[in-house]
Amino acid sequence: LKRGRGHLALRQTDMSPFKLGENIATTKGKVIFRNELFELIQYSPLTETVAETPVLFFPPWINKFYILDMRKDNSMVRWLTEQGHTVFVTSWVNPTPELARKTIEDYMKDGLMTAMRVVQEQTGIEKMHTVGYCVAGTLLGATLAYMAAKDDDRVLSATFFTSQMDFEFAGDLLFFTDDAGIKYVEAKMDEAGGVLEGQVMSETFNALRAPDLYWSYVVSNYLMGEKPKPFDLLYWNSDQTRMPRALHLYYLRNFYRDNRFSKGELSVDGIELDLSNVKTPAYFQAAKEDHI
Repeated sequence: LKRGRGHLALRQTDMSPFKLGENIATTKGKVIFRNELFELIQYSPLTETVAETPVLFFPPWINKFYILDMRKDNSMVRWLTEQGHTVFVTSWVNPTPELARKTIEDYMKDGLMTAMRVVQEQTGIEKMHTVGYCVAGTLLGATLAYMAAKDDDRVLSATFFTSQMDFEFAGDLLFFTDDAGIKYVEAKMDEAGGVLEGQVMSETFNALRAPDLYWSYVVSNYLMGEKPKPFDLLYWNSDQTRMPRALHLYYLRNFYRDNRFSKGELSVDGIELDLSNVKTPAYFQAAKEDHI
């Protein structure tokens, strides 16, 4: 309760063994660009020659980027660089109330499309492979629809990790995204000055899998007095981020509650975001049991 400032902040893992840059998120790279929404990391090559077409990752802004670069033996970034790929990853800002008015259009243009432009400038290559993860995958789909309407074909392929385009069957999360749920989240963001605190999102995901992510820790930590074991994934899961008010409310209302994206009812700059116009080769990885 003290750690959660009045909320139950269950300790799911021993945080002490993990040190960013030492035994987690250790693949060598450098920040080559920064604006108010993200930093762009380019990872150092591990092969003498590299594939011509770079790979650009968009992790979700509701979590930290290093889900893609955990330990040495389970880092996707490291594995790709070992295969000769030039890898770029966006690291999204942890927004403060000053960014409360940032919209999905800002994240599309100043985020995804700006990162694409920087990758082109950095490599001298016109086209790239892209990967969108979770909410960033949803936004990548919207961005591809926008780009298709403008005959922008710089994305050679798009891969989606656990990314929804159609929210009709969004499962238990729909219980949190009806009018009452959205009103509750909006009040929480107003209390925090225009951002959704990371703990609120964490509590939501814990509630989705309450036996695994909630009650098991109540029993083991509180009732049995056991110390949780070190687990890199749960360390990352506890490294929470905030979300800006305007972006998050738009996402909850238009994607989850009303499912307007899949119906072709959203637009940017007067351009309808019609997924049927997207001809980019795409691969979808769906998860049945676990959102991560």
